[in-house]
Amino acid sequence: MRPGTRPELAALLPRRTAIVRSSASRTSHSQVLAANVDTVVVAVSLAAAAPAGRIERMLALAWESGAVPVIVLTNADRPERPVTVVRDEVAALAPGVDTLVVSSVTGEGMDVLAAVLTGTIVLLGPSGVGKSSLGNALLGTDLLATGEVRARDGKGRHTTVHRELIRLPGGGVLIDTPGLRAVGLHDSRSGIQQVFAEIEDLAVDCRFSDCTHVSEPGCAVHAAIAAGSLPQRRLDSYRKLLRESAWAASREDARLRAERDNQRKAISRHLRATYKFRDRRS
Repeated sequence: MRPGTRPELAALLPRRTAIVRSSASRTSHSQVLAANVDTVVVAVSLAAAAPAGRIERMLALAWESGAVPVIVLTNADRPERPVTVVRDEVAALAPGVDTLVVSSVTGEGMDVLAAVLTGTIVLLGPSGVGKSSLGNALLGTDLLATGEVRARDGKGRHTTVHRELIRLPGGGVLIDTPGLRAVGLHDSRSGIQQVFAEIEDLAVDCRFSDCTHVSEPGCAVHAAIAAGSLPQRRLDSYRKLLRESAWAASREDARLRAERDNQRKAISRHLRATYKFRDRRS
């Protein structure tokens, strides 16, 4: 660009990947949390309880985006429960996903994590799980603001209030995001299927191809629950997330139809007004 000239937008490139959730207002609109991301770090704190449902939601967002998720168990220096127990529980929720244990204080596991992360990396998780501290450890300097968490429940304040994009010293870039209070799914069926891959695999052997895994005879999913190889909680969560995703998709379709109808009506009103004005002039 020549000195003294103003920059101009030449083209808007399509997004390679996009992490999209339902808006916090619970309307049919969606919210893009980050785009063109290669790796999604789902941060889970070992210093507080880790709700299985929240982890599954985060993973569904990550898989649906087209990026590769990695679960990072933070605060290994002050775990609430035995680290190996929590790691095994979380790994069971995430088939095909790396589950790593780290501490941004002692440096434990940070070399392994740095080797796994590639390209553009985004940190996702609720407030207080140590996303910004983890980001500072990856950056090698305290660029991201951090805050204390409440001792009684391990919850933190929203220290990060906007998204930040920072170049990593070893290559790639890091996106830090504000803590997510709500994780609503927005038309995320394929991401849900990835998270619950074991249920999808079992469903292939159901007697009926459209089995809903409720009360149909010959249901392989219910057979696995009866045999103890699949927890009932996993099936309940799978159904819940699919219902939520389908509802969001239907709301989006209804909103788009309403917008098209309103646009057509506006055009018709404008044409009628134009014809009336022309008739009065003639």
